[in-house]
Amino acid sequence: MRDYEDIKHLSRPQYIDHPPMSVHDRACQFSPFAALVGYGEAVAETVRQTDRRREISDEELSDLNIALNKLMEILPDRPLVKVHYFVPDSRKDGGRYEDKTGNLRALDNIAQQLVFADGDRIYLEDLYRLEFIGIK
Repeated sequence: MRDYEDIKHLSRPQYIDHPPMSVHDRACQFSPFAALVGYGEAVAETVRQTDRRREISDEELSDLNIALNKLMEILPDRPLVKVHYFVPDSRKDGGRYEDKTGNLRALDNIAQQLVFADGDRIYLEDLYRLEFIGIK
């Protein structure tokens, strides 16, 4: 006998009480089985790298204070600024550093946040650098 030649020409048996399985359901039988649901995501989260928040130096703090004082004077003009700040990670220790360029709308003293014209907010405690664009 060679590769079931004697039965290849026969049709599959059909049963009234047991309809044939769809092609999709048959394919699902052979799909990989994930015994630990979410394990792959947990491993990926563990190996994901974050930056540590660094301490701001005295010189950087002085420059930041000077820039914030200048900001208070020109804030009604909605100055264009570039800020470098820390974004804490919501899932693990650390975070990442980002830059944002935009027009400032307000300085929220109660929430201690810079408020941009586009609605973004940055906490002053996360701020590392504030540069004015087009202003000396």
